[in-house]
Amino acid sequence: MTKSMSLSARRELMASVRQKYDKADWTGKGKILDGFVAATEYDRKYAIGLLCSNTEMSTTPVVRRSPQKYNDQVRQALVFVWQTANQICSKRLAPFLPTLVEAMERHGHLRLPADVRSRLLSISPATIDRLLRPEREKLSLAVTTTRSGSLLKNQIKVRTFADWDDVVPGFVEADLVAHCGGNANGTFLNTLTLVDISSGWLECMPLLRKSAADVIDGLRVADDLLPFKMLGVDTDCGSEFINYELLDYCEERQITFTRARTHRKNDQAHVEEKNGSVVRRLVGYDRFEGRQAWEALARLYGVLRQYVNFFQPSLKLIEKERRGAKVSKKYDKAKTPYQRILRSEHIHQAKKDALTQEYQSLDPVELMQQLKRLQDQLWQYSGSKNTHTIQHCAEASKDDVAVSVDGATSGGGHASRYYRTSKKKAVVRTWRTRKDPFENAWAEIQLRLELMPEMTAKDAINWLMKKYPGQYYVGQIRTLQRRFCAWRLEQQGQQVRMRELMLFEHRTLPPLVTIAENGMADVNVEVNDAEHTS
Repeated sequence: MTKSMSLSARRELMASVRQKYDKADWTGKGKILDGFVAATEYDRKYAIGLLCSNTEMSTTPVVRRSPQKYNDQVRQALVFVWQTANQICSKRLAPFLPTLVEAMERHGHLRLPADVRSRLLSISPATIDRLLRPEREKLSLAVTTTRSGSLLKNQIKVRTFADWDDVVPGFVEADLVAHCGGNANGTFLNTLTLVDISSGWLECMPLLRKSAADVIDGLRVADDLLPFKMLGVDTDCGSEFINYELLDYCEERQITFTRARTHRKNDQAHVEEKNGSVVRRLVGYDRFEGRQAWEALARLYGVLRQYVNFFQPSLKLIEKERRGAKVSKKYDKAKTPYQRILRSEHIHQAKKDALTQEYQSLDPVELMQQLKRLQDQLWQYSGSKNTHTIQHCAEASKDDVAVSVDGATSGGGHASRYYRTSKKKAVVRTWRTRKDPFENAWAEIQLRLELMPEMTAKDAINWLMKKYPGQYYVGQIRTLQRRFCAWRLEQQGQQVRMRELMLFEHRTLPPLVTIAENGMADVNVEVNDAEHTS
């Protein structure tokens, strides 16, 4: 097996044949190009571009002119803060970094040098996306249970997505999330999700069943938990909302009761977004039944309301402009519901002081750890549509994220905990469902491929049609193309393995050295001094 030509040798060969290539005729250029491609193993089109180009290939390596601003220490600190913030997007995370970093330092979870801290707080959303791309690459539809309640639809005013201008804290959107595991039969838990339109404040109420009485009980509890008085409720057209009981409850408490249009989910865009990004993401798609599962879900939501409302920033749409088919949207700076309430003129100062005192006592890292432990407790009661109960082994999550002295993270992955479902994964089909049409002739086809690697599937099918009349037809060319592709990939893999084996036989094993960098623990690294010869 021949060894590949080095880059310097390729440059020298290109410089020597370029003048001959320019002066040669059409036939001569083809011969020179064949030899150049065979020697350098370049793609033919790329080789033509090199020989026709007037610019010289640079032999000097590219040197970085300025030192790297965001080094690995900044990236590791960013990953830790991003995971603590529940892996939110960069445009929500960037303006919230000063507040979150200050809270984590106050509770002793971050100890950053001054230069690392300043660079972390000045990072832009685009740089956050670039630094977090390797972490995001590691990350890996439900049935509807809404039934129309048409008896009172004409008595309840319709509120669309465009009717939420100039609202004050207290007007909420409400919706139910069914924890049925894909099977709507029987009784299962539901989540009553309430989102305040003005501030984005979120309350999640676990319900034992889907009924008007349970919805009213959830609204009563939520009204006591909200930092403001509930002034209005907007729901969908489900029968659990469109009924006399809820209408009487709202009239008794002087709560404005409105509904969305039928089959228009965008009318409830605020609560629908929270259903997916909060409830489904942290609870999952499994089925939950019974009192014990309800108590576990209630404990989870007790911690979740503090984490989301105090440490999860969100963007609010300021204006939207349409120019033809293009829609331009402008958003405000990302803020948490707690920050929006502090800026509101409609909330009493005593309530703001109470929220500030509660915020000072909250630790975002500890809240995240509590959420993970409560998730494990809840999932012990989960069951899919094909099983009654599935016991899941839950281990303590305290060591999932460890912080070093300089504030860097070591480990800690949350991807497997989101959008969880106990349904079995689809099995990859590796068996045939019909007879292989080329089973008898594949040995002859493979022999011709080895002798003529440039043979195409079209050439092969024409040859088979002539040799075996009536047995093969042109419609089988696509099947043969897939077989050719698989065969060539297999041949390339064998060549790579053979080349690696030959290199390994001529390589000497280097000694082990110990390195230490950035105050981290010593790591044994194998240093290979052997160079790839040309």
